[in-house]
Amino acid sequence: MDLIIKNLSKTYPNGVKALDNVSLTIPQGMFGLLGPNGAGKSSLMRTIATLQAPDSGSIHLDAIDALEDKMALRRVLGYLPQEFGVYPRVSAEDLLDHMAVVKGIVNRGERRETVKALLEQTNLYEVRKRSISTFSGGMKQRFGIAQALIGQPLLIIVDEPTAGLDPGERNRFYNLLSEIGENIIVILSTHIVDDVRELCRNMAIINEGRVLFAGRPQAAMHELRGRIWERTIEKAELAEYQQQYRVISTKLLAGQPLLHVEGEALEAAGFQAVEPSLEDVFFSTIQGKNQAVQSVSVPA
Repeated sequence: MDLIIKNLSKTYPNGVKALDNVSLTIPQGMFGLLGPNGAGKSSLMRTIATLQAPDSGSIHLDAIDALEDKMALRRVLGYLPQEFGVYPRVSAEDLLDHMAVVKGIVNRGERRETVKALLEQTNLYEVRKRSISTFSGGMKQRFGIAQALIGQPLLIIVDEPTAGLDPGERNRFYNLLSEIGENIIVILSTHIVDDVRELCRNMAIINEGRVLFAGRPQAAMHELRGRIWERTIEKAELAEYQQQYRVISTKLLAGQPLLHVEGEALEAAGFQAVEPSLEDVFFSTIQGKNQAVQSVSVPA
């Protein structure tokens, strides 16, 4: 089962082109959609979730034409948007029960078992009587996943799920998503590179509404092997190095800029070769956004 997106475009009334001829084939498992803020990730997620119509293009989930039969897609969709609104004074158990009714589980016994299983799966059963307003950010996100899992969906979309979570909650969320993604399609939309590296077998990089890369994280890093170099410099030298080299990222290390540069044979300039990271792939791809779309073949 694949989610096949072809030539999807969307321009908002204010003239912003949110999606520009997007085509992707998303297989079963965890799929990372990586891009900076404002890249078009949320627009793509909302379009896949049938919350907005594209100007052109198509979306198919197996035999379902998502644009022609929105209800068929919604019956097999779980969606956790970036801003997940809940009724803060309602208990987790009662709210999940209400959402199960909305999803069509009308039999009380079946609904009780479904709610219990989902609360246990997301490690919220012990706090099921507490109101959502007392939950931490991570607990609210896990509740969001619980509601997205109602009805045994074939496709789950999670939009920026780990932003603001502490490391412990983030790890628990990673483990939960990994478990869910074994048997269905889970699209993880994020600007956090670690999320994709930790969780996803396949990924795409999007910026300014365009897909710049699609493939496997490991294959993408392999493509850059031998081309990423680093060195520390003085702050006053930064502008000079940016003019002379293809600097893809900088960060301060003990008060000095640490540069990552893409190129060949830079030992004589004081650079040291390093193993490419997914962060290097991301910055290299974004900087090359005006070049042709990159693609790495996915082994069978």
